Amino acid sequence: MPRMNLKPGRKDLDRKATFKRLMKYVFHTYPIHFVVIIICIVICAVGSISASIFMPKFIDEVIQPGIKNGFDSVKDHLVFLSVSLGSMYIVSFIASAIMNQLICVVTQGFLYKMRIDMFSKMEKLPISYFDRNAHGDIMSTYTNDVDAIRQLISQAIPQFLQTMLTVTFLFGMMLYYSLWLALVVVVSVYFIFMVTKKVGGGSAKYFMKQQKSVAVCEGFIEEMMNGQKVVKVFSHEEQAKADFAKLNDELEGNAYKANAYANILAPIIHNIGNILYVVIAIVGVILYTNNAINVHAFGVNTLTVGVAVAFLGMSRQFANSFNQVSQQINSVVMAMAGADRVFQLLDQTEEVDDGYVTLVNANIDEDGNVTESDEYTGKWAWKHPHKADGTITYTELKGDIRFFDVDFGYFPDRLVLHDVSIYAKPGQQIALVGATGAGKTTITNLINRFYDLADGKVRYDGININKIKKADLRRSIGIVLQDTNLFTGTVKDNIKYGKLDATDEEVYAAAKIANAYDFITRLPDGFDTMLTGNGSQLSQGQRQLISIARCAIANAPVMILDEATSSIDTRTEALVQKGMDGLMKGRTVFVIAHRLSTVQNSNAIMVLDHGVIIERGDHEDLIKQKGTYYQLYTGAFELE
Repeated sequence: MPRMNLKPGRKDLDRKATFKRLMKYVFHTYPIHFVVIIICIVICAVGSISASIFMPKFIDEVIQPGIKNGFDSVKDHLVFLSVSLGSMYIVSFIASAIMNQLICVVTQGFLYKMRIDMFSKMEKLPISYFDRNAHGDIMSTYTNDVDAIRQLISQAIPQFLQTMLTVTFLFGMMLYYSLWLALVVVVSVYFIFMVTKKVGGGSAKYFMKQQKSVAVCEGFIEEMMNGQKVVKVFSHEEQAKADFAKLNDELEGNAYKANAYANILAPIIHNIGNILYVVIAIVGVILYTNNAINVHAFGVNTLTVGVAVAFLGMSRQFANSFNQVSQQINSVVMAMAGADRVFQLLDQTEEVDDGYVTLVNANIDEDGNVTESDEYTGKWAWKHPHKADGTITYTELKGDIRFFDVDFGYFPDRLVLHDVSIYAKPGQQIALVGATGAGKTTITNLINRFYDLADGKVRYDGININKIKKADLRRSIGIVLQDTNLFTGTVKDNIKYGKLDATDEEVYAAAKIANAYDFITRLPDGFDTMLTGNGSQLSQGQRQLISIARCAIANAPVMILDEATSSIDTRTEALVQKGMDGLMKGRTVFVIAHRLSTVQNSNAIMVLDHGVIIERGDHEDLIKQKGTYYQLYTGAFELE
């Protein structure tokens, strides 16, 4: 199963670098919110240790008589302490409410920006990226990986920061109250740290493997869903289940080990906390009963009952805080794995476009002089700025496409086209014929510059296509593919995909050209019928007719028909072919077809074999040669 490929030369990000980049991403999205959240976290952390601050005072200054600290009565002192403690809790509650609301705003806003950046990046990636990566694997980045980041930003990080601040404040309080008891806590922290490092490290490793296994499983499921008809036709259900079981076993194994490590960590830390509680109690009793000298941050005194009781509470809270931190390790590790995959997508090399020749509306007079127009004229020209002298020339768009000695391979060491030369003059129909894998579709992909040449040149109206901006180049070419792609929306929306600003009249005209008008008007809502699931409610032929109408409305001067009628029955093909003849008139057309009857009227037919043009000529010439085309036409050879 294909895995997400890294940008060439890119190394896996380490966790520190990933976390730093993620936090920078968050901070730049909502800097003021981020600062306010930190302030609220500090207030909440102080509020969480309020009981530890006031407990010694309640016991030593209120419960034990005789200590008034400037108050007229113990009752006044009790009221003062109670109000002070309650006020701290109220402030902490308000800060917590503000923090949670801001976290929601920051998290959703940050994820919104991240998804926008991911999708924008994806739209700029070359076709080869989608050839290398399973679509389900890419989708997992948008779903599982982004959700893991959401949990990190909205839950793990705020809780982690608050817990670590709480631990810091608690330890400061411990040092303030008693150095000896604080040393006992330090020893326990050492054991907690060693356990977390050992167990948490194993958990991290397997959680990262789990995240990758989820992506592979989703990629396989997406592939099986798309190919469900094929699976059933060939009775491949059992083998598909067996293949999925292998992937699912790997996911289950990684998930089990990850959670086994994670689930054992919390009980270990919890029991270390219980032991710490007992040890604190024993040491505290010994120090108190023996009137031992208690060393604290501001000098020495005798350990009091209030301090000893407060220490018990602080030790319990201290251990629980570490336990909470350990529980967030899973979220942090999964989020780091998810963030790394997201950043891998964002770091992919974008499709390079160094073209500077653009397509513009043009006015062309009787003498052939071309001038640029700000309005739609139905005629186009290539606007060619010349860097050498700063001049601009305009070349009428005629649809003259020529290949000169082109070599190409999807991989540098494996060429699929060898020394290909093709001359398509304006208005000509060029047919590409050959067995599957001969290189027919590859040639049309090079015209669109989905891939770049290994050697040779392709010229469009005499201009090297490398100089033409890709968006303008592709705007001048209409294409109908064998595999039809319809988008969720109305029939009208799908036809207008070829020209977004098209009027309803233009939509109807395009549908009539493709002979799709009659069946569309018979749909429940006509042109406003909603299509879903790649137009699953339509027949394959109807879907292809809509695709042809989409190409017709684009009104491009060059057309590529890649098995455009292969999914249409013979009767429908005759109707479509009639409309296509009108559509192709005056345009340069590249036709890829297995049905040789559809290419007989082509001006030139190229017969390809393993990326080499072995025959060329019109139908009559090739029949007279009695070569490969003749044998294909007469049935002596099969295209497959």
